Amino acid sequence: MTTRRTAAQTAIPDTDNGSSSSGNIISPRASEKSNITPAVPSSVIAKLLGFTFAMITLPISTYFLSLNTLFSGNSTWAGASAAIMANVVLLSYVVVAFRDDQSERAEMMEQEKKAR
Repeated sequence: MTTRRTAAQTAIPDTDNGSSSSGNIISPRASEKSNITPAVPSSVIAKLLGFTFAMITLPISTYFLSLNTLFSGNSTWAGASAAIMANVVLLSYVVVAFRDDQSERAEMMEQEKKAR
């Protein structure tokens, strides 16, 4: 359950007593460096962007390329081929994501074995 905090409860005390210490209290751990590493590895973001690009371009290009070359203007079959291509891209992303997850688990297991 959450509670509401008013501005008076979250205000940072400002002391102006003329002492040599800093008057504003910013953080209890202001001297510690913050961790600014991304939560998601850049390789995962690159894969996601690649599959996003593929999901946009491959079904559309499949539709327009197959419309007149393979199916002689039949838009139903061209649309079906574009839908199949979208499913192929989606399934390939799922397979790549599972393999990436399995490799991360294997690395964690190896690190645990080395730590023992």
